[in-house]
Amino acid sequence: MNIQRFTAATSREALAKARQAFGDGTLILSNRPTENGVEVVATAEDTLATLNQNTGSSGGNKQQPAPRNSTPPSYQDVASQVEDDAEQLAMSTLSFQDYVRERMMRRRHEAAQTQPQTTILPPPVAPEPPQAPALKRISMDVEAPVAPRPMPARKPPSYTPAPAVPQNMMDELHAMKELIEDRFNTLNWLGQARQNPIQSNLMLKMIRAGYSPTLSRTILERMPEDMDAAESVRWVMDVLERNLRTDASNPPLHEEGGVFALIGATGVGKTTTAAKLAGQCARAHGPGSVGLITLDTYRVGAHEQLRAYGKMLGVVAHLAHDKAALQDLLGLLANKKMVLIDTTGIAPRDPRKRELMELLDLPKIKRLLVLNAGGHGDTLEEAVSCFKTPTTLQAILSKTDEAVKLGPALDAVIRHQLVLRGVTNGQRVPEDWEPAVAAKLVRMSMRTAGVSAYDPKASDLGFFFSQSSNAATGQGRLDA
Repeated sequence: MNIQRFTAATSREALAKARQAFGDGTLILSNRPTENGVEVVATAEDTLATLNQNTGSSGGNKQQPAPRNSTPPSYQDVASQVEDDAEQLAMSTLSFQDYVRERMMRRRHEAAQTQPQTTILPPPVAPEPPQAPALKRISMDVEAPVAPRPMPARKPPSYTPAPAVPQNMMDELHAMKELIEDRFNTLNWLGQARQNPIQSNLMLKMIRAGYSPTLSRTILERMPEDMDAAESVRWVMDVLERNLRTDASNPPLHEEGGVFALIGATGVGKTTTAAKLAGQCARAHGPGSVGLITLDTYRVGAHEQLRAYGKMLGVVAHLAHDKAALQDLLGLLANKKMVLIDTTGIAPRDPRKRELMELLDLPKIKRLLVLNAGGHGDTLEEAVSCFKTPTTLQAILSKTDEAVKLGPALDAVIRHQLVLRGVTNGQRVPEDWEPAVAAKLVRMSMRTAGVSAYDPKASDLGFFFSQSSNAATGQGRLDA
């Protein structure tokens, strides 16, 4: 068998060399890429016909090859079909040889029915530059093309549904997503604040005044950009005043009247505050208009303290041990203008707090939450969160004279949307009582007294603002 290899830079040049060697009856057996270009293995159709004839003789079917009657295609026609055929069909070298043999047998059988003496040989084939590991078969038949064998239908792959992701993993992924978004938003906001020196200075001033990073960032995010330093300070103070709810538009507590229970943590000044309110009412309406009740049976001398205050005002102080005694006393004092109930001081996490709240769950009792104005921000936050109920929306700030910074207390009142009903600023009864004035309290809170070891520096603000402005619980809607 006369089989030769031809090497050229491109498949077209290799095909041209093969055609020069074997003429128009060139048959391409294989092609592959090499370091120098493309290597083509070719032979003549007569050689392959002789091979098929020998194969046919061994099988008992003897036929003589006949020359082709049709005019062979020109080189230009062959070259023009190379690219189109290469994109449509592709197979390996062994598959190509099997296909050639099968096609020749089919044509020989068709020719035997019409022209028994004519044998149709396969047309010459030209290779295509390899684009993939599999070699490509190229057809250059000038007659009507014969449709290739249909490939067997592939069974579509069966897809197994992915297992359900556990809910706890989904919650962790959502939490991680929110954390990443929060960190990016914080870094972006801090970058903008550093570029704006006025905003950066106000942010530092609010943190030093004791306001939480949550409230400070919420306010400064809404500040207009076209303000100078003085206008920005006034704008921030106006926002704080509008959001600090007081009873300025309502009558004072001693004029409103009713039954009030003072609740709060230990040592915030509930007993003294009750005495001051009783003194205000006794001064305006007489001692007979006030009733005093204490529920504090834990603290030593609690009843005696309230009784001493009542004696100073000309008012009798009563002691209630349980809910039934409290109901009896409220019925006895029903004709009073104001009835004040002094409760036991209980820590927010004390289990007895629930019993106290159930004891006060009676009609017509209004709860007043007493907050120590000098308390730490986290302490105030916990107290408000634990004692606040849907019916406990009123508060009193005590010991403002002892507070170095009013910012934490005002911050808790603003974020939880409590109504501030009054302020106590000393131990004198009943003189050290003031109505809650938002403008005065905000101005007092923004006055920084000297330098504190707890004051942050400008470089520390990134740590303060590492949480989103909506991260704190109990935050209400801010009126900017």
